[in-house]
Amino acid sequence: MKDYEMETVPAKLTKRIVNEMEELIKQGWYANKSELIRNAIRELIKKQKVIQLESAIKEDIQWGLYGS
Repeated sequence: MKDYEMETVPAKLTKRIVNEMEELIKQGWYANKSELIRNAIRELIKKQKVIQLESAIKEDIQWGLYGS
């Protein structure tokens, strides 16, 4: 599958989350729920990659300082 091809991923969300999403859409932050969800997932993945990189760096520093 190429990066630009879309795949549908079913998900159940609480009514509270859906209401908050609809409010952001109403305010004009996003065009629709799909755009909001795609953006949220992209941001989550970016943050997770940073966390993993920071963890690896800390492990390398720990190993360099103490040998284990």
